[in-house]
Amino acid sequence: MESTKEYSPLVVILKTAIVHTVTYFVIGLLALTFLNYAAKYADPIVAGLMRQTSDPWVAAGPLLQVTRGILFGVVIYLLRDIVLARKRGWLILWIVLVIVGILSPFGPSPGSIEGIIYTILPTWFHFVGLPEVLLQSFLLSFLTFYWVNHPERKILNWAFAIAFVVVVVFGALGLLAGLGILQTPT
Repeated sequence: MESTKEYSPLVVILKTAIVHTVTYFVIGLLALTFLNYAAKYADPIVAGLMRQTSDPWVAAGPLLQVTRGILFGVVIYLLRDIVLARKRGWLILWIVLVIVGILSPFGPSPGSIEGIIYTILPTWFHFVGLPEVLLQSFLLSFLTFYWVNHPERKILNWAFAIAFVVVVVFGALGLLAGLGILQTPT
């Protein structure tokens, strides 16, 4: 189905970056809490690969997601006639993200086919993070699709803007605390 709807590159990229940053933070925080990443990442086999949850770079993670979100936005804009203009384009986008970004990236990432084959990580580690990345990629796909295609829903602009500012502030505070600049209660 060919669409006559015009999509602004700036709007698509900006909204994608915001949705990615917010969903990354929310789903990551839930996964950190409920999947007990602190203990799993401390496993001696995993600790040599993954930074500990107390590492300043981990605290900076949400801030750095803006860059990844911009990159996702560029790709989504380039594929706009397939993933934005079609009725179920969000589903196509999610399937692409799952196949190319999670299960079959160009390197041996945890949770990927290459990761299972070529790393010495325990098998459980490849599967423990899949719920997080599957849910976050789903939300990125659906919410970006919905927000871009419903500009009349001004409440979404406000909700995502507020959530984005909160994530950036929390990320900055986490980084400052991780670097020891901001004192935290013990």
